[in-house]
Amino acid sequence: MSFAHSPAGHIAASGPLSEAEQQTRIDLAAAYRLAALNGWDDLIYTHISASVPGEPGHFLINPFGLAFDEVRASNLVKIDIAGNIVGASEHPVNATGFALHAAVHAARADAICVMHLHNTAGVAVSAQPAGLLPASQHALRFYGQLAYHDYEGLAFTPAEAERLVAHLGGNPAMLLRNHGTLTVGRTIAEAYVLMATLVKACEIQLQAQACGAPLVVPNDTIATRTAEQLYDGGAIEGAFEWPALLRKLDRSDRGYRD
Repeated sequence: MSFAHSPAGHIAASGPLSEAEQQTRIDLAAAYRLAALNGWDDLIYTHISASVPGEPGHFLINPFGLAFDEVRASNLVKIDIAGNIVGASEHPVNATGFALHAAVHAARADAICVMHLHNTAGVAVSAQPAGLLPASQHALRFYGQLAYHDYEGLAFTPAEAERLVAHLGGNPAMLLRNHGTLTVGRTIAEAYVLMATLVKACEIQLQAQACGAPLVVPNDTIATRTAEQLYDGGAIEGAFEWPALLRKLDRSDRGYRD
């Protein structure tokens, strides 16, 4: 594959690292490590991006060429909306890969974190005509709130960016047909927990379909009511799960915090 690994240029740093940025770096590095731990990574491809607190138009992303389990707070690269590196960094970035993230960040004020993966279960369900079925409680979290975007090839053009964000709308998650999964979070924790829920929903569907029997799904009334309950009035997800996930990482390797 051929990718534009190097950005168009470098931009001077806006100032010293703030406490808020350092915490964002730690949380984002943790999300990468957790994704690797779950087997959601795809060699050195796919990305999780996060806005830099107090720096509109600046984002953090993984260095291109490192595996997810090599990402740490200090080696995350700060870039602008065009993929230019902000400040000093010894690492390149996949500016082409960030284009999808940039489109979502620019279109959604609530898109603090954008997580895009090529996890196997998500790709498999995205290739099914009906997409994600309301066949599990996990899937019902996305009932009426899951977007779809048809596959258009490797090159992500500005025109496709417009179509993708239009399809995404205000939804928290998307299945990119034949491609992967995407979640949008108001925090890194929320994007991660939404992704964990979506991936598990896809895994449950595939396992249930493997027996060849028709799936039992709740009626629309129950599905709608359950989705509303799981939405919980728009409460930010991940607040309780995230500290537990960080403790899990800390027990095995605190290196992501460096």
